[in-house]
Amino acid sequence: QPQFVESGGGLVLAGGSLTLSCAVSGVTLDNSVIAWFRQVLGKEDEGVSCLSNRDNSEWYSDSVKGRFTISRDNAKNTVYLPMNSLKPEVTALYYCAVARATSVQATCATETYVHWGQGTQVTVSS
Repeated sequence: QPQFVESGGGLVLAGGSLTLSCAVSGVTLDNSVIAWFRQVLGKEDEGVSCLSNRDNSEWYSDSVKGRFTISRDNAKNTVYLPMNSLKPEVTALYYCAVARATSVQATCATETYVHWGQGTQVTVSS
């Protein structure tokens, strides 16, 4: 079973930046579709950004376009999410996920993902 180590979350003032990292073992990311999701207590999981290393497609939630950028380091088997110009409404538990092996295109549909991390908390204060 894949293991995830997520880091980079924390408390930051509005307008600030954070970079989330997700180091994965047990599954190779260089041929996978990967994603960042977030969860606010009492609400459904929301796809933030996803990336396919199979067709190089990317997807971003409208709420983060232009401010967040998903990337990966295949040598480190790690996926990143630099987040800039943070707003209080993005406060949530952020976690990474890996899609099933048959996935090709980047999609943040939750049913596509079969391996999930535990998450790192991001809190943006006004």
